[in-house]
Amino acid sequence: MISEGSIIVAQIPQANGETKARPVLLLRELPGFADFLVCGISTQVRHAIADFDLVIDPSDQDFKMSGLKASSVIRLNFLSTIPQSRMARYLGNISSENLALLQNRLANYIYSSS
Repeated sequence: MISEGSIIVAQIPQANGETKARPVLLLRELPGFADFLVCGISTQVRHAIADFDLVIDPSDQDFKMSGLKASSVIRLNFLSTIPQSRMARYLGNISSENLALLQNRLANYIYSSS
């Protein structure tokens, strides 16, 4: 069963307007229609933003249960909302601690004054 903290493959919008099947983290279930706020996952670890994104590599405890095949960055600046109908397959999950860390980082960013 999918839930917050699950990593799945889903069709998500890209910068060019097309959609692409990508791994995403289910960050938060949204009220009303069972849609999820998700963030994209990329193997382009060099794009990770320190103290914002989360890099998971084979040395991390979350790596094995994530279902990811290579070091990856969970990108909080790559957000989308998707319905369950666009979720293709389940890969794995991250720990509740890392999920809370990402949710708090995003909330703190939204609420911080610039």
